[in-house]
Amino acid sequence: MSNETLISRRTILRGLGTAMALPWLEVAQAQTTKGGKTSPEAPVRMAFLFVPNGINMKHWLPGTEGALGTLPSTLAPLDGLKSHFNVLTGLSQYGAEAQKDGAGDHARSAAAWLTGCHPKKTNGADIKAGPSADQIAALKRGNQTLFPSLELGCERGSMAGNCDSGYSCAYSHTISWRSETSPVAKETDPRLVFERLFRVDDLRESAEARAKRKRYNQSILDFVQEDALTLQKKLGAHDRQKLDEYFTGIREIERRIAFLENARKATGATPEKFSAQLPNQGKRGNPDYPEQIKLLGDMMVLAFQADITRISTFMFADEGSGHAYQNLGIKDGHHDLSHHGRVEEKLEKLRQINQYHVEQLAYILNKMQGIKEGSRTLLDNTMLVYGGGISDGDRHNHNDLPILLCGGGGGVIKTGRHVRYEDKTPMGNLLITMLDRFGIPGETLGDSTGKLSQLF
Repeated sequence: MSNETLISRRTILRGLGTAMALPWLEVAQAQTTKGGKTSPEAPVRMAFLFVPNGINMKHWLPGTEGALGTLPSTLAPLDGLKSHFNVLTGLSQYGAEAQKDGAGDHARSAAAWLTGCHPKKTNGADIKAGPSADQIAALKRGNQTLFPSLELGCERGSMAGNCDSGYSCAYSHTISWRSETSPVAKETDPRLVFERLFRVDDLRESAEARAKRKRYNQSILDFVQEDALTLQKKLGAHDRQKLDEYFTGIREIERRIAFLENARKATGATPEKFSAQLPNQGKRGNPDYPEQIKLLGDMMVLAFQADITRISTFMFADEGSGHAYQNLGIKDGHHDLSHHGRVEEKLEKLRQINQYHVEQLAYILNKMQGIKEGSRTLLDNTMLVYGGGISDGDRHNHNDLPILLCGGGGGVIKTGRHVRYEDKTPMGNLLITMLDRFGIPGETLGDSTGKLSQLF
C-alpha cells in the first residue's frame, strides 16, 4: 500500500461511535502530487488567550526595547521560552473606550478585544459588536478542518442579563463574535470538550459507546484499537513514536477528567455552584480551576495537533471576574483587587494572579513546543495572542494594552523581542496582520489602519 493510499484511507481512526483524528505525520508530508511537488508543511494555527481585569503593569513591562533580557516578575515563568514570543506595547482598543456611554469598561474591553468595535450599550436582546478576528478566520478558512473554531473558557457565564453598568452579560462572557449580533458561547466543561473533539457518525451509537466506556472504565482509544494497530504497522519509526505520544496524551487527559469528576462527586462541588452568581460579584474560588485551566489548555493543543481545528479562543476568566484564587492563598476577588487604588498589598496580590495566569500560558506553550511537526514544532506553526483589553485595572484604560504574541506563525515571525509601537496604535492592526498571515488578506477591523511592521 502506498503512503498516499494509506493516508487517504486513514485520515481518522474509527470504532464504535467514535472517529479519532490523527496528528500531523511525516508520511503525510512526504506524499507527492501528480506534478511531483511535495505537500506543504503543517498548517498555521491561530489562538487568542484572554485574561481579565487589567495587569499590574509595573511587573509586566520589560525595561528596554529589543531583544528580551531579564524578564519582569510577571513574565518570569516564560524565561525558558524567551526566543518564542514578543512583548508588544503601545497597542490600544478605541472601541473599548466610553465614547459618551459612561461606565462599563469591563464589558466593552472584552467585546472590543477581537472585534475592534464599540459595543452597543444594552442589556437586552439588541446586542451589537463583532465580527471578531477568530470568526472571520473561521468563516473563510474553517472549512479546512472538522471544526471551524474552538471556544473555551473557565467560567460558564451568562449570555443574557445586566453584568456591567447596563451592558449585557454577553459582552463580558465571550470574546468571539460570529457576526455583529451573534456572540459565540464558550465551552467550560472539560468532559464536553473532550467528547466534542471526537466526531461520531451516529448520535445514538455515540451515546451507547460513551455509556459502555464509562461502565467498563474504558478509554476512547480502546474503541479504535484495531484501526490504530493496522495503521502503526505501516508507519515509520518517527511516526510510530509520534502516534504513541499522541495516544499517551489522550489517555492522560481521560484519566485527569475522570479524577476531576470523581473529586466533584465526593465534595458535591459542581461547576454550576460557581457559575450561578455574576462573575464580578463572587469571591468564592472554584476549587476545580487549577486543573480545569490545564485540561482545557491541553485539549486546545490536542485539537491543533490533530488538525481538528486551526482557530481557538480561550478565556482564562470572564471580564470582571470576581474569582478568588484560593490556590494562591488569595481570598479577595480578582475584580476587587484590580481596583487597587495603588495600595501595595492589593497590587502584590494582583501581581501574583497575573503571574499565575502567565504560568498557565507557559504550560501551554511548552506543550506546543514539545510537539514536532517536521522541521518545526507546533509552536513554530502557531500565532498565539495572550493578553486583555484593560491595561491598569484601577484606571480602566484601554491603551498600552498587555499583549504577547507567541509562536512563529509558520516560521516567519521574528520572536524574542520587546516591540514598542506608538501609543494608541490600533490592536486591530495586529489582528489584520495575523489574518493576512493566515491567508486572509485585505481585512479591516474596527479602527485598524494597516498591518503592523517589525513582526516579520
